[in-house]
Amino acid sequence: MQPNTEENYFPYSSPISLLEELFFQFEWHFDRISENEIAADVEGRWCTYRLFALWRQDIECFMLSALIDIKIPLDKVNHVETLLCALNVRMILGHFEISPEETLPAFRYCLTLRGNPGATLEQMEEILSAAVTECDRLYPALQFLLWGGKSPGEALMAAMLDTHGEA
Repeated sequence: MQPNTEENYFPYSSPISLLEELFFQFEWHFDRISENEIAADVEGRWCTYRLFALWRQDIECFMLSALIDIKIPLDKVNHVETLLCALNVRMILGHFEISPEETLPAFRYCLTLRGNPGATLEQMEEILSAAVTECDRLYPALQFLLWGGKSPGEALMAAMLDTHGEA
């Protein structure tokens, strides 16, 4: 049995338009910067993340960044880079890096759509979910590393610990 994929794809709409629809449905504050760019504020578990998305029609690539509002002191940049490198190899979707302009940690994800009829709402939802989930995972580890006096390895253990329920 072949799934009917036509109803899931939106070939006449950019991924930015799909995101705009999702942001509207989720009641997230967003700004449509241009036809191919959008930004939104997303409430995570620990703080608000700033999402930026860009659609490059020329290479048919959708790019998403989620900035975590923790300014990294210059003397801790190497420790944070070590933590991010160790965390990145454990991630399936996307990666973390330090935004060079602002020394803020950022989640990045790229989706190429070349040869596809378009993006799906499910793809956009999955990317948003991955961004928020991974930022929520990293935030406490950054706190441990930057202000708790923990090593990158100890902070990584905290990031990889999945908790269930509430105490």
